[in-house]
Amino acid sequence: MTDSREDELLEIDMKLLNLMDDRIQKGRVARDDVNETAYIQKLTANYDGTVPKEFVEKLIRSLFNESGKDCGTGQRMLYSREFKSSDTIVEVNGHEIGGQETMNIFGPCAVESYSQTAEVAAMLKEKGLGIIRGGAYKPRTSPYDFQGLGKEGLKILSRIGEEYGLAVISEITAPGHVELARPHLDIFQIGARNMQNFELLKAVGRSSTPVLLKRGMSATVEEFLYAAEYILAEGNPRVILCERGIRTYEKSTRNTLDISAVPLLKQATHLPVMVDVTHSTGRKEIMAECAKAALAAGADGIMAEVHPAPDVALSDRKQQMSFAEFDDFYTNLP
Repeated sequence: MTDSREDELLEIDMKLLNLMDDRIQKGRVARDDVNETAYIQKLTANYDGTVPKEFVEKLIRSLFNESGKDCGTGQRMLYSREFKSSDTIVEVNGHEIGGQETMNIFGPCAVESYSQTAEVAAMLKEKGLGIIRGGAYKPRTSPYDFQGLGKEGLKILSRIGEEYGLAVISEITAPGHVELARPHLDIFQIGARNMQNFELLKAVGRSSTPVLLKRGMSATVEEFLYAAEYILAEGNPRVILCERGIRTYEKSTRNTLDISAVPLLKQATHLPVMVDVTHSTGRKEIMAECAKAALAAGADGIMAEVHPAPDVALSDRKQQMSFAEFDDFYTNLP
């Protein structure tokens, strides 16, 4: 081979390599084998060059495989600090989660009625708080327990948000809830039981509504981050992580609050990290201390439940704070 011929081939091959690199970077999406197959079939049907179509298919599948890799280091994962070094701030109705100021989320476990939710909203508004939580859909361990008001609960939350000037967050439990809940909620919550409901994760990922993702009760930190990646990979960057306790052999608390997860998550990801001290402990008398520990560990905010009359609440009676208990709790937060 002459030098000129070799130089010519080198130039062409370098262009090919640069194009492949560009293709891999731009083609980085959540894996969908059905779409990939349809894409390859369309490509080979329209290709009339001399390269065998079997080779074209093998090449394109290799490019898809490369675009989906994380190289085992997290360098190309959308949640990672390597992808985005600066902290992500999720703005919700003028409130920043992940910014310089702590942003807390409080409210009843479940929306039971307009009047009950309005009482909580009025109290939160009086304290200068900007976000209220409340369950419209309640995935319960027992099928005979209160399951929430569903769509009616969403309407109540939407009305409360408008009347009291509060941003509203509530859990959705199925992909079909996304469009149903979108007009009523400012933040979608994905609960611990649905952390690996991948179709739901993809569905909220295709929306532009902020998503608060709770860690599964048996999930590792890595599994938690991969669940967040499902949302990010679909195009929604407005993701908030929430540590809510994990299941261990310890019986003195409802779950075990994994404080170590907070600094580990803050190191690994640019996403905001909150801590739910209600579900992680299940014990009102230690929630303030656990909240302080979470904030000291670097949490961007605290979640907790408060109810006008916990003794007659339709769910989680023992762990929801009364207004008096909440006042003491909130006053003692840093």
